Amino acid sequence: MRAAAVASASVTPTTNGSASLTNSNHFNFTSHRKICSSLPLSTVKNSHKKSTFVVVRAIKDRKETETETETENMKEYNKESTTKQQQPLSLEDVNPVGLGRKSRQIFDEVWRKFSGLGQISRTTRADDKEALDALLIREGPMCEFAIPGAQNTTVLVVGATSRIGRIVVRKLMLRGYTVKALVRKADEEVVNMLPRSVEIMIGDVGDPSTLKAAVEGCNKIIYCATARSSITGDLFRVDHQGVSNLTKALQDYNNKLAQLRAGKSSKSKLLLAKFKSADSLNGWEVRQGTYFQDAVASKYDAGMDAKFEFTEAGDAVFSGYVFTRGGYVELSKRLSLPLGYTLDRYEGLVLSVGGNGRSYVLILEAGPSADTTQSKLYFARISTKVGFCRVRVPFSAFRPVKPDDPPLDPFLVHTMTIRFEPRRQRPVEATAGAKQDLRSFKLILEYIKALPTGQETDFVLVSCSGLGVEPTRREQVLQAKRAGEDSLRRSGLGYTIIRPGPLQEEPGGQRALIFDQGNRISQGISCADVADICVKALHDSTARNKSFDVCYEYVAEQGRELYELVAHLPDKANNYLTPALSVLEKNT
Repeated sequence: MRAAAVASASVTPTTNGSASLTNSNHFNFTSHRKICSSLPLSTVKNSHKKSTFVVVRAIKDRKETETETETENMKEYNKESTTKQQQPLSLEDVNPVGLGRKSRQIFDEVWRKFSGLGQISRTTRADDKEALDALLIREGPMCEFAIPGAQNTTVLVVGATSRIGRIVVRKLMLRGYTVKALVRKADEEVVNMLPRSVEIMIGDVGDPSTLKAAVEGCNKIIYCATARSSITGDLFRVDHQGVSNLTKALQDYNNKLAQLRAGKSSKSKLLLAKFKSADSLNGWEVRQGTYFQDAVASKYDAGMDAKFEFTEAGDAVFSGYVFTRGGYVELSKRLSLPLGYTLDRYEGLVLSVGGNGRSYVLILEAGPSADTTQSKLYFARISTKVGFCRVRVPFSAFRPVKPDDPPLDPFLVHTMTIRFEPRRQRPVEATAGAKQDLRSFKLILEYIKALPTGQETDFVLVSCSGLGVEPTRREQVLQAKRAGEDSLRRSGLGYTIIRPGPLQEEPGGQRALIFDQGNRISQGISCADVADICVKALHDSTARNKSFDVCYEYVAEQGRELYELVAHLPDKANNYLTPALSVLEKNT
C-alpha cells in the first residue's frame, strides 16, 4: 500500500498585507543623501569626514544589535525544535487513513469557502459569470480537475442528497459540469446539504409530469436514488417506475430538440423505409398465422384480416383485426441496404408511427442471405401511443425465439417483420364510456431508420448487487432493481449500470477495485469510489451499454476462481476505468 505524505506551511503576513525582504547589511544611503542635499555645500564638505564616521559607527552599532537579536532567536528556535522532537508521533500521523481524514477535513473547509462563490454567479451578469468561470476553471484551482467538454454538459443528479449523490455533485462541480439536482422537497435541511451553485429541481420520479422541467437542458443523468423502505409500492415507484419515467422524459426532450433542428439530426441515421407514396409500399407483404397446430387452429378460427394501404390523406396504414385465438397478422419485408452499409455499425432502430395505442412485436431475421433456411428469429416488443410517437428499439433488446440460439448479430439481419397479436394487449386511456376492442388495430407508418452507434453514456444508474441487504427483503429489492435496469436497457439510451457492493463511509482511492460480471463479488466499496466511477463513466466510451459489479479487491477462497487485480485509484489523473471495462461484455 502506498501512502502519500502531505506537508503544510504557514505564512505570517506583514501589517500592510504584502511580503517584503530586508537586507540588514545595507545602510539606507538614499535617506542620508536627501539629508545632505538640504545643507549648504560648505557644511557638507566640512562635515564629510564626520558624517562618514557617523555612518560607519551606525552600521557597526546596528550589526551588533542584530547579532544579539539573531543569537536570542536561534536559542528560542533550538528550544522549540527540541520540544517538538521530544513529542512522540501518533498513529494518525503516519496512517494513510488518518491522512485521508485530515485531507478530507481540509477539502471540506476549502469547499465551504468555495461554494459561497456560487451565490455570486446567481446574481451577477452573464459577462461577470463568464469571467468568474474563467478564473475558477481555466486559471484557478479547478483547472486541475476540469474535463474537456464538461463546461458544455449539464448533468441531472437524481438522489442528490443520498450517500453517493452528495459526493457525485461535488465531483461534477469540481470538474466544470453544470449540475441540476432533483429532490422531492426543497426544505432548509436539503438546501444546506447541496452547494449553492447547484440548481435545485423539485419533482418526484414516480410522477412523470414533474420530470419535464427537470430534464430540460440536460445532456446526461446520474440516478443515485433508492427506495427508503422495503414496501413493494415504494420499491416499484423509485427503483423501477422512476427509472422508466426519467428515460422517457429524456427521450421526449431529445425528440423535441430534433424537431427544432428541422430534421438535421436525422442525417446521421440510416433510412430503411420511408412511406411517402404508394410506391413506397412495394415489397411489403401481409401474412397471417397462428401459434396452434393446424388441427387445433380450425377449432378456434373466428376470422382475421389485415391490409396495408396508402390512404388519400397520405398515410401508410397497416390495419385489421384478429378474432382467432392464438392468431396473428404481420407485415414483412426483405431489407435492401445501400452498398457498403451494414447494420452492425448502428445500435438500434427508431420507428415513427401512430395509431390507436396497440403493442406490437418487432421481429428481425438474421442469417446467411443466400440460404434463408439457416436464418434465426429475434423479437422485441414495442408499445405505441394514441397519435404519433417515435419508438426506439436497441439491438440489445432483441431476444432469440429459440433460447439456444446465439445473440443477435446486426450484420446478418436481412428481413424485418411487424406483428400484431391480440394477447398481451392493454386498454389505452380514452374518453369515458368508450369501448375498446383489443383485437383490432391500426398502425400508421411514417419511417423506419437505424440509429448510429453513440460514443458516450447518456444515463448512469447506480443499482444494487444484493450484498448487505437483509435476507428477508433481498428478493423484493433485487426484483425492483432488475426491473429498472431492464427498462433502461430497452429505452435505447446509452447506459451504464453500476452494481456496487455494500457501501462504506471511508475515503476513496485507497484500495484496488474489482470489476466483474456474474454476481460473484463479496466485498464492499466506499461511496467515494462509486461516485468517482459514475463521473468517469460519463465520457468513457468503454462504459457505454455495460452493466457490471464493483467492489474492493480481495483474495478468493481456495477452490474458487481467483480475481485479477484490475485497477488502482492513486489519484485523479489515473484513468483506471477504460482498461477495467474494455474486457467486459456489452449489452448485458
